[in-house]
Amino acid sequence: MSRILLAGDHFVRNDLLADRLRAAVAASAPAAAPEFRTLELPWPLVPFGPVAEVDEASDVEDELVALAGDTEVIVTQMAPVTARVLAAAPSLRLVVCTRGGPVNVNVDACSERGVLVCNTPGRNAVAAAEHALTLILSTVRAIPRIHGTVAAGEWRSDLYAYDECGLELGGSTVGLVGYGAIGRRVARMLLAFDANVLVSDPFVAASELPDGVTPVGLDELLSRSDVVSLHARLTPETAGMIDAAALAAMRPGSYLVNSARGGLVDYDALAAALAGGHLAGAGFDVFPAEPPSADWPLLRSDRVVMTPHLAGATRQTAHRAAELGAAAVAAFLAGDRPPGLVNPAVLG
Repeated sequence: MSRILLAGDHFVRNDLLADRLRAAVAASAPAAAPEFRTLELPWPLVPFGPVAEVDEASDVEDELVALAGDTEVIVTQMAPVTARVLAAAPSLRLVVCTRGGPVNVNVDACSERGVLVCNTPGRNAVAAAEHALTLILSTVRAIPRIHGTVAAGEWRSDLYAYDECGLELGGSTVGLVGYGAIGRRVARMLLAFDANVLVSDPFVAASELPDGVTPVGLDELLSRSDVVSLHARLTPETAGMIDAAALAAMRPGSYLVNSARGGLVDYDALAAALAGGHLAGAGFDVFPAEPPSADWPLLRSDRVVMTPHLAGATRQTAHRAAELGAAAVAAFLAGDRPPGLVNPAVLG
């Protein structure tokens, strides 16, 4: 019997996790029948935040400490797996974080204790790519602003004027900064729109790119693109990469879309570029602070399209997260190397 703590929430729910785990374990490690205990986290009804030494977590450290005991496996998306939780779980051998990056897990402390940590990369790639494309289309055609005029009882035929018209993706140049699982999907969709696609990613070789996708440096991408869409990870090297100089290097009348991480962009500089007319518009799902303050200037801009960090929010993402997490647990219980392992050195 394997003692597994399911710390699901209102998105990746405990019932989804339990169903996928039962099926996966029965198929690959039938002798390791799971014994579940559960903790329901309040996210997303209650926002996440920093908890002790980890980030983007639900504040349930005390509850985890109380339940950890003889737990061997923790499966969660938002629970704070801190040094204190680990100290309360001497039998713990595996933590599965059902998200792309285990920022809510103290990976170093897990490694010191010989606890494996897995994540589920790619779980939201489809959702995030489709949302990025939605933001691009909504931004270049100013859909929310135009919708607002109709909803207000106006019939703005003057929006057909040349200076008010938006942009077609067909024949336009779209630059993708970052070419991971999400960027690749966005590129394929843009090619279907007959867009010219540029990619800037120092970790991707030209041989990996399909026909119609051209590798370039960031400076060239900014100067050539009608739309720049960000898909890079936030690292010390990429933090603030789209600063005032980068925005000034973009083509006059172009658009910036960010559905990756808020820390990639200097939003004060972006506000200035929009107010001065250098950029035609911007769309983003991520912010410098989440949620933004009520007096944040970009909230009042009619040339900005915003969504509240929901790019990955589809039911399929939740199901895929549960499936990938279950596969990691099942492989571990079967004595195999689990997929998504982020601290392989623990295996020796």
